Amino acid sequence: MQKPIKILWDNQAKADLKLIFEFIKLKSLQGANSVIRDIVIQSKNIHFAEQYQVDEFLGEPYRRMIVRNYKIIYKIHSETEIRILQIFDTRQNPIKLKK
Repeated sequence: MQKPIKILWDNQAKADLKLIFEFIKLKSLQGANSVIRDIVIQSKNIHFAEQYQVDEFLGEPYRRMIVRNYKIIYKIHSETEIRILQIFDTRQNPIKLKK
């Protein structure tokens, strides 16, 4: 039986969430809460490390999942642990997405 995946959030990803929240909150607190909730819930749906695709811009070893207009970038740390590295608004130029 496969061990559950432990999901760790890097400081950059936490800071990205905060910026997204603060930006959306200017228009709607309810909307900001909804977007952040969706991102966090989706991140918890990783059941195995290679579940999502390799990011087309960053390449291996970076993987990504899309939630609304946001790309959750993560990296496999071990068989039982992944690190969420960044939350990126897909409406931006992907050149801004760098590791």
